[in-house]
Amino acid sequence: MHYLAASADLPVAEWNRLIDGFDVESLADQIQSVGAGYLFITLGQNSGHYLSPNKTYDSFVGIRPSKCSRRDLVADLYAALARRQISLAVYLPAGAPDRDPVAMKALEWNRGPYRNADFQRKWQQVIAEWSARWGDKVRGWWFDGCYWPNAMYRSCTPPNFQTFAAAARAGNPPSAVAFNPGVFYPIFAESAHEDFTAGEIDAPARVHCHGRWVDGAQFHMLSFLGSNWSRGEPRFPAAQIAEITAAIVRPGGVVTWDVPHGPTGQIADSFVRQLKAIGAAVGVVKR
Repeated sequence: MHYLAASADLPVAEWNRLIDGFDVESLADQIQSVGAGYLFITLGQNSGHYLSPNKTYDSFVGIRPSKCSRRDLVADLYAALARRQISLAVYLPAGAPDRDPVAMKALEWNRGPYRNADFQRKWQQVIAEWSARWGDKVRGWWFDGCYWPNAMYRSCTPPNFQTFAAAARAGNPPSAVAFNPGVFYPIFAESAHEDFTAGEIDAPARVHCHGRWVDGAQFHMLSFLGSNWSRGEPRFPAAQIAEITAAIVRPGGVVTWDVPHGPTGQIADSFVRQLKAIGAAVGVVKR
């Protein structure tokens, strides 16, 4: 998984410069070299900067110039990955960017156990625009911060988990969706409307996979190879992380690893070596 972080006060021109400088071909070569079958890319997070245009978001938020990038990095990354038979999925928070007070107010977001129905209707429209544009170029969505499901999503009337998932699948009905409730052991499925478990974990050695399915969803774990999310040096020896991965994959599970990257998107050599060791352990690259 690739996280592109930005501070809330980063100038729009600088954000566009960073996105324009992202080298999709070099990153795709790295992903191919480690044998990974897919890549998650972060659309945006708490700063309110996003790496793809979205007219619906701009119409709601009203920030000019837009903090959505000029370049559609998702479309360009898809093109590079598709030539190498690698799938693309995206990460997006379930809430508004909470370091951007203008966006939070315009989107009517209240962080906490609130219904947030007006926010959710707007957010689903934002998601649906991206999904409709990308179509089957995006194979999956991982939604972060679904921390108050009983208040926000477990309603018989819209908006709810069903309409949330439908927005993500607007352009690609088979697209796989996951809703992240936070860090929990053991990994479980948050909703009947998701296809794989979000599986956010900070101690991957504690995870045990007993088969492919958990409550009807594909068993999936997400954790980080660095000292924390998208930063630091490798925190585990390559042999250990390879065995942790293989132990989950053997019974039918899936593992996603977050890795730090440089300003043009490339993964540091120390993490490429770890990913290659993982690929060898699960039989997708030669030892």
